[in-house]
Amino acid sequence: MMGGMAYTILVADDEPAIRTMLEVILSADGHDIVAVQDGKLALEYLKEHTPDAMLLDVKMPFMDGFEICSRVKRIKRLRDTPVLLLTAFDDDQTRDHAKLVGADDIVYKPLSGKNLRGRVNQLIEARRR
Repeated sequence: MMGGMAYTILVADDEPAIRTMLEVILSADGHDIVAVQDGKLALEYLKEHTPDAMLLDVKMPFMDGFEICSRVKRIKRLRDTPVLLLTAFDDDQTRDHAKLVGADDIVYKPLSGKNLRGRVNQLIEARRR
């Protein structure tokens, strides 16, 4: 099952430039990207869909990435979907909060495209085994 799998990845970030960049980075591997600009839209999408992974910005209007992650991890259907939290803050508080809500990984801005693609694919493939 390695290589050439197209995954669906939910991207939630309120900054259009970051959303676009994430779409460009992740679609380079052929993944389908669903990009939304806030937490409410992310939850609406998750009601009906089960993506293969999600990238959630920590700071967003209506509901932040931490809150979405903690909700996702309480839903049986979504519990195993890898959640990567996106943040500009590399500090203990952010890391502790991410652990608390059950995030699978933290991605720091500014982003490194190659690094991000590798980590997303790794997390998804680990879950598939």
